[in-house]
This record gives sequence, C-alpha cells and structure tokens, in this order.
Amino acid sequence: MTAPKMTAVAVLALMGASLGSAALAERGMDMGGMGDGEGRGGMMLDQFDTIDANKDGKVTQDELAAFRTAEFAAADTNADGALSAEELSARMLQKMLARQGARMIENMDADGNGTLSVDEMGDGPMAGNFARIDTDNDGAISKAEVEAVADHMGKRREGRRDMKDDQDN
Repeated sequence: MTAPKMTAVAVLALMGASLGSAALAERGMDMGGMGDGEGRGGMMLDQFDTIDANKDGKVTQDELAAFRTAEFAAADTNADGALSAEELSARMLQKMLARQGARMIENMDADGNGTLSVDEMGDGPMAGNFARIDTDNDGAISKAEVEAVADHMGKRREGRRDMKDDQDN
C-alpha cells in the first residue's frame, strides 16, 4: 500500500473513532471502560473540553477536525505523514497511562495539592498481599511464589471468562 493510501486509511480510522465516540456520547453509551464517562460516552466526554477549542461549551465539526489533525500529528512521531502500528500503540499507551495517573492523583491526593507525596502513595498494592504471596513464610517473596500467584490469577480469569461465555450462550 502506498504512503498516501496508508495515510488516508489512518485518518479515516481516527475520524471513525472520534465520530464513533461522539455518536456513543449522544446515545449515552459507555466506551467499555475507556474513560470516566460512566455511561455517558466516556471517551468523548473525557476529551470534550480539549476538543472544544473556543471553550463555548459546544463542539463544532471544525473543532473536531482540528482535534483529529492534532492527534494525528502528535502520534506521527517521525513526521512522515503516516502512522505505523508502533506509533499508534505508543500514542494509545501514552493516553491510557495519563488517564491512570490522573485517576491515581484524584483517588490518593489527601491534601488536594495535585501531586502525590511518599506518604500519600502508601505502601503500594503488594504490601497488603505480601503475607499471602510469601507462601513459605520466610519473610521474602521468591520469583517462584510470584509465578504461582500469576498462574492462580490467570486460572481465575479464565474461569470467569468461561462462566461469562456460558451465560452468553
């Protein structure tokens, strides 16, 4: 496929995603956990203020087009006018991590200053499960113990997936 055709396909995909988000927002549907919209078109709602360039509380076709163009340019890190799978993945990961970081601050920022101190970060998720993971009670977690937990968690996920599949049928 030629570079202009690849560019056109990538632009159409981005436009479709943006327009799809807008359509879901109009219908009050969630984006499958992709955003904080809670059933109100998650992704579009999360990005509404960014897309609304003139801050009038409305998004026009021109603002949506400008947003899509800016998103494309931000993802096109080598500026070749085309998005590779690596560029798309990197941009998606960057956005996901930014959302997760914002949620962490929102949930853990006890003093409300917009940052997390060492105290606010706490001991982390492993601390509460340390004793359960340390199955030989030697005060340390071995790689084998972590692998056993990962294997157990994977089996639990598979079991839930199988249950869901049975319910769907």
